[in-house]
Amino acid sequence: MGGRRAAVRRRGDNRSPSPSHRPVGLISIFALLGPTGAGKTAISLDLAERLGAEIVSVDSMQVYRGMDIGTAKATLDERRRVVHHMIDIADPAEPYDVAAFQRSGREAIAGIKSRGNRVLIVGGSGLHFRALVDPMEPMPTDVNTRQRIAAMPVEEVVGRLLEADPEAAEVVDLSNPRRVVRAMEILELTGLTPSHRHKSDAAVRYRMYEPIEDLSIIGIDPGPDAPSRIAARTRAMLDAGLVEEVRSLGPGLGPTAREAVGYKEVLSMLAGTLAASRLQEEIERATMGLVKRQRTFFRRDPRITWLPWSNDLARLAAAATDHWELAP
Repeated sequence: MGGRRAAVRRRGDNRSPSPSHRPVGLISIFALLGPTGAGKTAISLDLAERLGAEIVSVDSMQVYRGMDIGTAKATLDERRRVVHHMIDIADPAEPYDVAAFQRSGREAIAGIKSRGNRVLIVGGSGLHFRALVDPMEPMPTDVNTRQRIAAMPVEEVVGRLLEADPEAAEVVDLSNPRRVVRAMEILELTGLTPSHRHKSDAAVRYRMYEPIEDLSIIGIDPGPDAPSRIAARTRAMLDAGLVEEVRSLGPGLGPTAREAVGYKEVLSMLAGTLAASRLQEEIERATMGLVKRQRTFFRRDPRITWLPWSNDLARLAAAATDHWELAP
């Protein structure tokens, strides 16, 4: 089996296999999910090598070429170590929507399986993960409705959205005008509030693109220390040249790419609307907001088995290895 290791069954363990805990030999698609800063990338390489897997990224911004530091992409050396897919596949000047991600991602999975390898899905975008493994019906769109809503003051749209759905802030980035407008557009066209759509997705619409027995999902919970890790992560990105990266991309960032956490705040600083002294604080605040929304999304998926975050990455990898019953 090349680089793969045989599954190890625990003595005396007579449990029937389930979607969340099944001998690795019966699974071809694995997923390592969790909010930003949970340590997924750090352990994914070891897990991919143990699995004999290629990695499929589920990140809405890592698809864009040149957006490297602020999206915490795997390095070129890491991508040489393990094959990665769905990274650097789009120009940041162009929108790359979920439907396009779904098509390309499923093609990538089919290609991996045709080569006899396993798939390890890694990332923090719940919507893109669902697009990859679940059949998704697109929400309706109407240009006139969207333009009418977009012409309104964003504060008014946010107010109307929260009036209709007090829980909207848990699943919609209310600081992102594009997402606020889209949420209101869907609400007007369907009557479905954002929180209702997310709850409904988790309750009744989860079906696998592949048979459910072909997928096993682990989630890493960032835990109570997430703010301090996010602060250190933000400082490291700034030290690594995030501002210079954003400045070099400049006009090449399209409307979707420029809303990415970190990039949006740097653009505001470069435009003079955000003081440089507040840049790190604002990136941290936006990142923690993203973490909260990601946790809310993933927590509603009953297929995920959660592992607590650990600063001992080897221990975290061992916990995932044990769950998937890979030989050490």
